[in-house]
Amino acid sequence: MAGERTKLVVAQRERLGSAESRRLRREGLVPGVLYGNGEPVAICIAERELRRALTGAAGLHSILDVEIDGKGQTHASILKEYQVDPVRGGVTHVDLHEVRLDKPIQASVSVQLLGGDDAPGVREGGVLSQPLREVTVEALPLEMPEHIDLDVSGMEIGGTLRISDLTAPEGSTLLDDPEMVVATVTAPTKVVEPEPTEEELAAMEAEGEEGEEPSEGEAAEGAAGEPAEPEADAGDQGTVEG
Repeated sequence: MAGERTKLVVAQRERLGSAESRRLRREGLVPGVLYGNGEPVAICIAERELRRALTGAAGLHSILDVEIDGKGQTHASILKEYQVDPVRGGVTHVDLHEVRLDKPIQASVSVQLLGGDDAPGVREGGVLSQPLREVTVEALPLEMPEHIDLDVSGMEIGGTLRISDLTAPEGSTLLDDPEMVVATVTAPTKVVEPEPTEEELAAMEAEGEEGEEPSEGEAAEGAAGEPAEPEADAGDQGTVEG
């Protein structure tokens, strides 16, 4: 839910560099940087704690009350960027930005399609697609929506819904081009077999002629035309003179 706040205890890093970052990851810590009004602060966070903070109801849009080294003072922050290991899938680095709760911020918010199975175009065999999955929203940190819903249950084949069809939650503003397409329903693609070329037709005809077997009449005619074997004549046998 928008406005959720989560406490996140981090430790300040004294040593920097890739070797130190690898060492921290082996120990189950995620290196990161906290940006604010002053100098950036290099930090590290227990991976388990970071996962807990970012899997709440507000997800990646949660307001993080960051406490450095358990000193008690907290910094209201948001997750600005993060990197993921392409093989193992775990978070390898995070950038947190301190924010003022009374000043609007901008963030990418996902768009969720509702009622796709009920859309007439889909029931008729059309294909529902979503070219745009995130939109840029401006809102106060505690009013930033988790996601924006778009009802597509009335879409016909050939139908299109754009950013202008989205309803921004109260207190937020959509910043992207209103004409950008969010969802479409297209007709199913028909597979059309290509017409054979003249060379292919000639080759098929030649194969057909070579494979044809003679008809019964042709076979009989061929048998009748064959010369008969000469029969032995009794008069031609040799005689013995007395």
